[in-house]
Amino acid sequence: MTLDPRALRDAFGCFATGITVITTVDADGTPYGVTANSFASLSLDPPLCLFCLDYKAMSFEAFHASGHFAVNVLGEDQEGLSANFARSQPDKWNGVAYNSWQTGSPILPGCLANLECDTHAIHEGGDHVIVVGRVREMAYREDGSRPLLYYRGRYNALAGDAAVSASRT
Repeated sequence: MTLDPRALRDAFGCFATGITVITTVDADGTPYGVTANSFASLSLDPPLCLFCLDYKAMSFEAFHASGHFAVNVLGEDQEGLSANFARSQPDKWNGVAYNSWQTGSPILPGCLANLECDTHAIHEGGDHVIVVGRVREMAYREDGSRPLLYYRGRYNALAGDAAVSASRT
């Protein structure tokens, strides 16, 4: 059975995801960044997370060779950052402020969370690689800020301020 790539993309888009900007620097200190919604926690012990990177990404070699990366989890007010780093242009860093921690991977200010990771493993995954990182340092906001979400090909936000809980019967 052959699946239509557009239909498959639409089906995958039914799963709402958060948005991250994954960053690294190369050996010369040049920063690289990509928008990714293919981020997930993997393990608490050891502390591992993962993201998927397209082989065709302009920054593929930098991520593959650097040995480290940072995950910047975006808030609902950071759609512009997401759109900027989703572009396939070399000037993504023009006007973008960032800090750095131990590895030098860019840490974007104002994010919901920042995780600095050492590359733990890289696995083949079709037209992408699965990059597993061991978290070495992290920070996160506890002020009630809300995530930037992606659903059915569009940016979205959580609705309302009330928490919803599910109960089992």
